[in-house]
Amino acid sequence: MDFLKEVEGKRVHDHFEDKMSNSVKLVWVPGPVIVGAGPSGLAAAACLKEKGVPSLILERENCIASLWKLKTYDRLHLHLPKQFCELPLMSFPSNFPTYPTKQQFLAYLEAYAQHFSLNPVFNKTVVRSEFDEVCGFWRVRSLGMKTEETEFVCQWLIVATGENAEEVVPKIEGMNEFAGPIVHTSLYKSGESFQGQNVLVVDCGNSAMEVCLNLCNYNAQPSLVVRDSVSFSLCLFLSTKILFVKKSPKDSENCILARTVINQSSNKIQLFKTDNVFLAVPVPHIYSVHIAVHSC
Repeated sequence: MDFLKEVEGKRVHDHFEDKMSNSVKLVWVPGPVIVGAGPSGLAAAACLKEKGVPSLILERENCIASLWKLKTYDRLHLHLPKQFCELPLMSFPSNFPTYPTKQQFLAYLEAYAQHFSLNPVFNKTVVRSEFDEVCGFWRVRSLGMKTEETEFVCQWLIVATGENAEEVVPKIEGMNEFAGPIVHTSLYKSGESFQGQNVLVVDCGNSAMEVCLNLCNYNAQPSLVVRDSVSFSLCLFLSTKILFVKKSPKDSENCILARTVINQSSNKIQLFKTDNVFLAVPVPHIYSVHIAVHSC
C-alpha cells in the first residue's frame, strides 16, 4: 500500500528512527488498534465488530484480563451488583450470584471473547504511539517477548490499559526501618500465610476492606489505617481493628492515632487514642509483622 511505503520512507529518513532497529515490521490494521485486552478493550472490540468494524487488540501479557488473573487476591468478588458490571451485548449467566467471584467473572470474560471471536495479540508491549500528520495515520510501536519490534499503522487508536494497571506504593517515612515485609495488594493472594500475625492495612477502599475480612477468616490480626473518617457496616468487621489517622489542624506534623477495637462478643466499640505520630513505626502490641499497602 502507498501509505505503508510512505511511512517506511519517513522511518528511513527520520533521525530518531535511525537509532532504532532496522528490522521493524510494518503491519497495516484496517480498523482501530486497541491497547489492552481487559474488560474495556474486549468491550470496545465487541461493539466495533457488531457494527462491522474490524480491530486489533494488543496485550502485553499472555492472557486476557491480566489484571484480574495475575494481580488480584483469591477471594475477590465484584464490588457492585452484576447488572452494573456486565459488558455490552452479553449479560452474565442467570445462575451467577449478585456479586460474582473472581473466577466467575474471568469465566464470563473468556466466554465473552469466544462469543465475539476476539483474538488479541498477546505478549505485545506498546512502547510508543504517535499520529503521523503527513500520512494521517497512527503509528503504534510494540515490543515482543524477544524484543522484536512491530509497528502497527492504523486510522484510530483506542487505549484501554485501565486506571490502575500499575501498582502505586506510597513513600512512607520509616519504611526502610520496618522489619517486616511491605506488600502491595496486587501481590496479595490469601491470608493463609498470615495466620496468627499482626497485619497493618493502609487505606480503606473496597480491596482493603475485603483483604481485612480475608485476613480475619485466616485468624490473622488486621488493622486499618485511614486518612479521614469513614462509614462502615459494623456487622462486616467484627473482631477487626480499625485505625483512623487524621492530621491535627493545629500542627500538620502531628497525627492523632485513634484505634477502634470492635469486641466480637458484645459488639461494643471501644476507642483508644494515642499521640503516636509515626505511622510507619511498628508498635509491637498493635502491628509489628506485616504491612499491606493498598493504593490505586
